[in-house]
Amino acid sequence: MSSTVHPTVAVLGGGSWGTALAWILGGKGTAVRLWFRDPEQAEQAAATRRNARYLPDLPLPESVTPTADFDAATQGASLIVLAVPTGAVRQTLIQLQPHLTGPLPILLAAKGLERDTGDRLTEVARDVLGAAAARVAVLSGPNLAGEIVRGMPAATVIAGADESSLQEMQHAFSTPLFRVYTNADVAGVELGGALKNPIAIAAGISDGLGFGNNTKAGLLTRGLAEITRLGVAAGARASTFSGLSGVGDLLTTAYSPLSRNYRVGLALGQGDTLPHAQETLHQVAEGVPTTEAACRLAERLGVDAPIMQELRKLLFEAAPVRESVTRLMSRPYRDEAGAE
Repeated sequence: MSSTVHPTVAVLGGGSWGTALAWILGGKGTAVRLWFRDPEQAEQAAATRRNARYLPDLPLPESVTPTADFDAATQGASLIVLAVPTGAVRQTLIQLQPHLTGPLPILLAAKGLERDTGDRLTEVARDVLGAAAARVAVLSGPNLAGEIVRGMPAATVIAGADESSLQEMQHAFSTPLFRVYTNADVAGVELGGALKNPIAIAAGISDGLGFGNNTKAGLLTRGLAEITRLGVAAGARASTFSGLSGVGDLLTTAYSPLSRNYRVGLALGQGDTLPHAQETLHQVAEGVPTTEAACRLAERLGVDAPIMQELRKLLFEAAPVRESVTRLMSRPYRDEAGAE
């Protein structure tokens, strides 16, 4: 199968990740329309061939066309990539719906749960698009945009129900430095990518408090158990959380200073407020709204999620950090194999 399956791809979202995905595709000669919500940002990117706000050192390939015209971006596209923040996915799909004449390959590149409903983004797509969502897939993995565009080897996974669409997307995005796997466990890949973000915030808090590697290793291990427990209750395979969208993405997000969620947590651990930490980030830390959505999902499924529940108290109830640490460390003793 050709590596240029999709002659025209619309990448909706001019943030760092959308720009990086457009760069990957454009580097292979694929015609890409990169849609920016902000017309001024689109105009600047078209003039300078750079995304000055998020990846200012990255020259855009000539086959990438920045635009703020949604209709122009999507018209005639054979693949739609949604790289907008999780909170904007539903509205973007609503905006996209009139342009769909039938099931079209749509790749969801955001990582999160819808805050108000707790739904996964593929569930949001089905809710909005109905039968036209038959070829929707999701992209997830340990993928920091800043490293990928510097030519560092990376791997990712695309999950979906339509096998032919998965293979097309796999070939469309694969390069010698960006290895793409496929997976049929849509729920697992989505939940791995979404739920690691709250745990990464907690990891940042741990570092901000000056705790050591023992603390962080314990936190991430129990955090992964919490993610897996919740994922399995939601219908995912446990083995998926040992893969790229599970432990792989968790480790990257919980350790890298490039991670937005880690940086928010680090600031909180050092005594900053959530509004100020988010303001100075200048980007969306998906783990903040996902914490609320994940706790709602856990409550709906009857799953204990102590780390996320304590994080919700920190983020939304201004609970003292060290009190949360004490509560987590003083929970009843359990056997690890069945521990919650």
